Amino acid sequence: MDITIVFRIAAVGILVSVLNQVLIRSGREEQAMMTTLAGLVVVLFWVIQYISELFKTVQTLFQL
Repeated sequence: MDITIVFRIAAVGILVSVLNQVLIRSGREEQAMMTTLAGLVVVLFWVIQYISELFKTVQTLFQL
């Protein structure tokens, strides 16, 4: 596993939190929530590959 995925997730988290605060301060709470959900979906798409790889490794380890 590469360390760059951790930096990517951190960057998305920082970007989403800044956008969230700006949108909330301007009175656009609905767009702020959608921005947060979009950031979550992007990160989940990145992490799903690693979760799949983890399950395959566990399967081969225990020979299931």
